[in-house]
Amino acid sequence: MKTIGEKIKKTRIKSGVTIEEAAEDLNYKPSQLIALEEGDYHAFKDKFLLKTILTDYSKYLGLETEEIIDEFNDFVFESTSKIPIEDIEKASKLKEKMADDKIASPYTVSEEDKPKIPKIIIISLVLLLIVCVSIFCYNIIKKQNRNSNFKISYNLTEGVL
Repeated sequence: MKTIGEKIKKTRIKSGVTIEEAAEDLNYKPSQLIALEEGDYHAFKDKFLLKTILTDYSKYLGLETEEIIDEFNDFVFESTSKIPIEDIEKASKLKEKMADDKIASPYTVSEEDKPKIPKIIIISLVLLLIVCVSIFCYNIIKKQNRNSNFKISYNLTEGVL
């Protein structure tokens, strides 16, 4: 990046253009153009903005824009290809975690997101309900039979007496 910046700075000086003039003509801040000429790519949070400024500035100065951009792309590839795999994996996991933490309206929740009750639990609850109802009915019938047997035996003894 330093060589690109030096090339641009030499061309600007040779053309007799000041940083302020170039910044005003291109609608960029002078600090951005100075950072570009010094090869300070850390001054730019967004690499796409840096590439846009680089393209505009090189066109403004009459440089071969394609060559400059090719050099820039090589630089970006060199700097990003040195990122350790562990850092890439961490960033990937962080991205997945952030996707899991998304906020959703109850109206936009997909079927996948809704909690599902396993079928075995539903079947067990239905069977338990059937058993309870059966026991309740059995007890009622048994009680009625006891009461009717008592009345019959009473009636029999009453008739004997």
